[in-house]
Amino acid sequence: MADWMGLSGRALLAGVLSASLTAGAAFAQEGEPIKVGILHSLSGTMAISETTLKDTMLFLIEKQNAAGGLLGRPLEPVTVDIASDWPLAAELARRLIEVDKVDVVFGCWTSVCRKSVLPVFEELNGLLFYPVQYEGEESQRNVFYTGASPNQQAIPAVDYLMNEEGVERWVLAGTDYVYPQTTNLILERYLKDKGVAAEDILINYTPFGHSDWQTIVSDIVAFGSTGRKTAVVSTINGDANVPFYRELANQGVKAEDIPVVAFSVGEEELSGFDTAPLVGHLAAWNYFMSVDTPENAAFIADWRAFIKDDKRVTNDPMEAHYIGFNLWAKAVEAAGTTDADAVIGAIVGLETPNLTGGVATMLPNHHITKPVLIGEIQDDGQFFVVSETPDLVPGDAWSDFLPGSKDLEADWTDPVNCGNFNTVTKVCGAAAP
Repeated sequence: MADWMGLSGRALLAGVLSASLTAGAAFAQEGEPIKVGILHSLSGTMAISETTLKDTMLFLIEKQNAAGGLLGRPLEPVTVDIASDWPLAAELARRLIEVDKVDVVFGCWTSVCRKSVLPVFEELNGLLFYPVQYEGEESQRNVFYTGASPNQQAIPAVDYLMNEEGVERWVLAGTDYVYPQTTNLILERYLKDKGVAAEDILINYTPFGHSDWQTIVSDIVAFGSTGRKTAVVSTINGDANVPFYRELANQGVKAEDIPVVAFSVGEEELSGFDTAPLVGHLAAWNYFMSVDTPENAAFIADWRAFIKDDKRVTNDPMEAHYIGFNLWAKAVEAAGTTDADAVIGAIVGLETPNLTGGVATMLPNHHITKPVLIGEIQDDGQFFVVSETPDLVPGDAWSDFLPGSKDLEADWTDPVNCGNFNTVTKVCGAAAP
């Protein structure tokens, strides 16, 4: 019990006692289990997005065990609920590594969660696979970023709106935390570099779980009433999206008038919406459930069989967990051990199929290659792909559009072995301002 005393009363009251969850069937393998930590919000404002990611990990672990486990050993999931509480996420990350002795962790959604747990993974030399789009401006040795960086989502989305939709005025609407703030800083600089005037950019932030959108949507309507094409670039996260889109419909905002392109709304979120008023609005991701490939069809069929629900959808962060899990498993097999240093050394350059018909490669900066897809919301809650990059896009850790970042690169292989190497001064550790 001594190991538990460092946890706060809040963690205990939250009910996040991490009972080890097995995949259900008796393990056929021998040896000590390889423990896989699952660090997601199963309650609170982010549960709308993250609960499915917990289920995805249980699904992937069950499939791996059915195929023989890893290194002849079974995988054992250890699940905790971080309850949309970022300090709690750090406590539970420490608990997973120090007490539960997990070999790897898959988790977080928001960047504030990721940044909260980073010091724990660095201190304890743990492994975190992070499956959600984020703002970039980071590359840590112990983290693998399998979601999109801005050059794999935000920048292509703006290019599409500018070049294909003729957008001239821009509303950058986000939840008030690091991902939207930094992404919008990049987008604001990018738009200005493209000749957009400051008065043609409106930036707005709201807290997590924000529900009263009447005034903000009225402001968006007024901003878009000049006769010049206007769009909303949305980095709104979690369950705040539900009243946001509802208010757009209430005020008669249609996609042909003011399109919204979202970076955090996918099939899972739309499954709880009345999608009729949303038809024609957009999302930018690297995967959509509607993609027609044999790999995706098999994944959907297996997922629905596992979850015992033929109506359950798939989405982009699920694919990111699928890619990250498979790359980790390949690295463990290549290294012959789950030791963190060995896995870090083995994983760069490894490849695994994605679900859109291409290949995801782990790059030296601990990001991966991805296609970029722009999808239009349909009345069934699915997306019709209206744009796709012709080639896979390598994820950038540092933005080319921020002065403090454009000279930085990440490379966790020798001789650089650094997450923020300044290519001008040749100094490691020169963090961006």
